[in-house]
Amino acid sequence: MNSIRQALDDAAATLAAAGIDSARVDAEYLAAHVAGVDRARLPFVDPDPTFFAAYRDLVARRAQRIPLQHIIGTAAFGPVEVQVGPGVFIPRPETEALLEWAMKLPLPASPVIVDLCTGTGALALALAHIVPRARVVAVEKSPEALVYARRNCDGTGIELLQADVTAPGLLADRDGTVDLLVSNPPYIPDGAELDPEVADHDPASALFGGPDGMAVIVPIIALAARLLRPGGQLGIEHDDTTADQVVAALVRDGSFGDIAARQDLTGRPRFVTATRQ
Repeated sequence: MNSIRQALDDAAATLAAAGIDSARVDAEYLAAHVAGVDRARLPFVDPDPTFFAAYRDLVARRAQRIPLQHIIGTAAFGPVEVQVGPGVFIPRPETEALLEWAMKLPLPASPVIVDLCTGTGALALALAHIVPRARVVAVEKSPEALVYARRNCDGTGIELLQADVTAPGLLADRDGTVDLLVSNPPYIPDGAELDPEVADHDPASALFGGPDGMAVIVPIIALAARLLRPGGQLGIEHDDTTADQVVAALVRDGSFGDIAARQDLTGRPRFVTATRQ
């Protein structure tokens, strides 16, 4: 193994054999992390003698299905990068479809945005980056996740609140004032089979939403009906098996119009949007 290209080829083969679909991409990210460069700069790296041993160690860890983001310590999400680690949900590319929808909304110049179940703070951070004059409130229950959210949101002006999004009276002082409410809540139905990276490393409290995946989504809909101003926008991510249930819950609430089920970047049902009437 005397070249970056050979090291990448060997690493990709090792990761593919371990059942990792993104083997080549992960191999490149790990190499870039060890070399201390952007992934695009890998062809120009002249590695020092310590590179290959360190790289083999990281590849071996990834082959054990430890998440790539835990190994390198960060996750990219839209225009931002967040720190991640054990105890916090790793933001996924699927959620970027929700972000792209929000980016296209005709929001006021200084909108009030609420991100429920913020986790690392990725969605709140991305929205604050895209809409610099926004007043962003991010809510998270988990103390472990809040450690990362505080670190990621430090110096941004995002208001972080530790609270259960299903608690009565949450954010009562903002009733009827919110322009946009987004959430990537726990939504996986109990008992669903998951990849090892998810099942063994993401916190269960950030994954599972009760027998039908709706245990947190339904209270969020009620909270959104209270917080959003007329014309305010709602976007909720959900399991790819529960789009119809989320739409039905919004219809039952009676506070929303323009209800639409939307797909993620892979074409799977991923989030539902609605407008407060």
